[in-house]
Amino acid sequence: MISFRALAAFSLVLAPSFLLAEDWPQWRGPRLDGTSKDTGFPVSADGSVIWKVELPGSGHASPIVWQDRVFVVSALPETEARVLLCLDRASGKELWQTVVLKAPTEGTHKLNSLASSTPATDGERVFTAFLDNTETEATRAANAGRVIPKGEVPKGTVVVSAHDFSGKPVWQVRPGLFSSKHGFCSSPIVFEDKVIVNCDHDGDGYIVALARTDGKELWRIERPNKTRSYCVPLIRDIGGRTQMVLSGTMCVASYDPRTGKQLWIMDGPTEQFVASIVYSEQSGLLYMTGGFPEHHLLAIKPDGSGNVTNTHIAWRTNKGVSYVPSPIIEGSHLLNVSDSGVAHCFDAKSGEIKWEERMREHHASLSSAEGRVYFINDFGVMRVVQPEKSYKLVAESELKEKVFATPALSEGQIFIRSDKSLICLGKRSAKTAAR
Repeated sequence: MISFRALAAFSLVLAPSFLLAEDWPQWRGPRLDGTSKDTGFPVSADGSVIWKVELPGSGHASPIVWQDRVFVVSALPETEARVLLCLDRASGKELWQTVVLKAPTEGTHKLNSLASSTPATDGERVFTAFLDNTETEATRAANAGRVIPKGEVPKGTVVVSAHDFSGKPVWQVRPGLFSSKHGFCSSPIVFEDKVIVNCDHDGDGYIVALARTDGKELWRIERPNKTRSYCVPLIRDIGGRTQMVLSGTMCVASYDPRTGKQLWIMDGPTEQFVASIVYSEQSGLLYMTGGFPEHHLLAIKPDGSGNVTNTHIAWRTNKGVSYVPSPIIEGSHLLNVSDSGVAHCFDAKSGEIKWEERMREHHASLSSAEGRVYFINDFGVMRVVQPEKSYKLVAESELKEKVFATPALSEGQIFIRSDKSLICLGKRSAKTAAR
C-alpha cells in the first residue's frame, strides 16, 4: 500500500501549498513548471558547492530529488547500458546503480543524448523511459517491405520501467514503437495512480498512461500528424476541469489526464516542439514556445472545447522564442531564453517585451524560487535574475563545466547535472528539512 507521504507529495500537482517543503520528483518539479516554493536557495555557485561527484557515462536528463535521495539516469556507451543511479543527498555518495536496459546505441541529434529522459518518482518507485533499438519481431514487421528513407531511422521500442528505492526492478513494459532521427527524449510524469509518457514520433504517435503499481495500460491517446516532438505535458486544474496540455506533432492539445479524452485542440502553429507549456494563474493563460521550422510564442486561453485555432489565441509573437528551453512564469512575468541565448521578459498578460539580454547558447530550461529566475547556459554560467521592468542581475557565477540539463530545486538546495558531474549547491534548509 502506498504511504500517505507519497500520496500527499503528488497532490502537489493539484494542491501545491500542501507541504512546508517540496521534493523535486519529476521533470521541472512538483508542478511541472520549474518553480519551487521552498526558500533559502543560493544565488551563486561561488562558495556554495556542498559536493560535486563525477557521474558514469553521459546524459542530459535532469536529477530528481526525494527526501534524502537523488536519482539520475545515464548511458554507458562502452557496455550499451542505460542505468539508474541513487545518490545520498547529504554527501553525493552513490548508494546503488542498476542497469535498466542494454540496447544498441541509437542515432541522436548532436544536442541530444542516450539518456535525456528525466526519471520520476512517487516516493516508492522510480520510473524511467529509454529507447530499445534492438531489432524485434514488432520492429521488423513495422519496417518490413519498405525502403527506409534517407535520414530516417528504423523504429525502436519505448521501454518504461519501475524500480523500488533499493534499485530492485518492479515492472517493465514496452508500450509501443518510436522513430526519430534525433533520438529519444520522453520524460515520464506521475499523476495520481498513473505514469504518463508522451511518444510523439515520426509514425503513429501516442501518449500512454500506465498504472504505477504494475505498468498495466490504463488509457492510450492516438496522436495526429505523425511528426516527432519531445514535450512533457503540463497538468493543471484550470477553469473547473483538470487539463493535461502539451504542444507537439503540429498542434497544441488539452486532454483529461484521468481518461485521455481530448478537451480541445489548436492546429499548428508549426511542426515540431520540445519546450513544455507553462500556465499563469494571474493572467489565466497558457504559454507555448516553439518550434521548427517556424518559431512562435503563443498565449492561449484554456477554456475552449473542440478546435480553438481561430478563437483562443490571446496574443502571439515571433520574438524571444525558444525551441528547446522551457519558459517560466514568475509573478506577472513570462521569461524565456532562445537556444541561441537571448533572454526575454514579457508581461504575461499583454505580451509586451520588458527587456532582453544576451546570455550565449542555452538549452537548460528555466527554474525559479523566491521570486528569482535561474538561467544556466551551455557553458555552465549561472545567472540569477530578478524579474522587473528592466533587466536586474542578482548574481553571476561559473560552474566551469558544460550544462544541458535543467536543475532540480529542493529545500534550499540546487542540484545541477553537468556533462561530467552532479553538483549540489547550498545547505539544506533546517526549517524545511525536518518534515
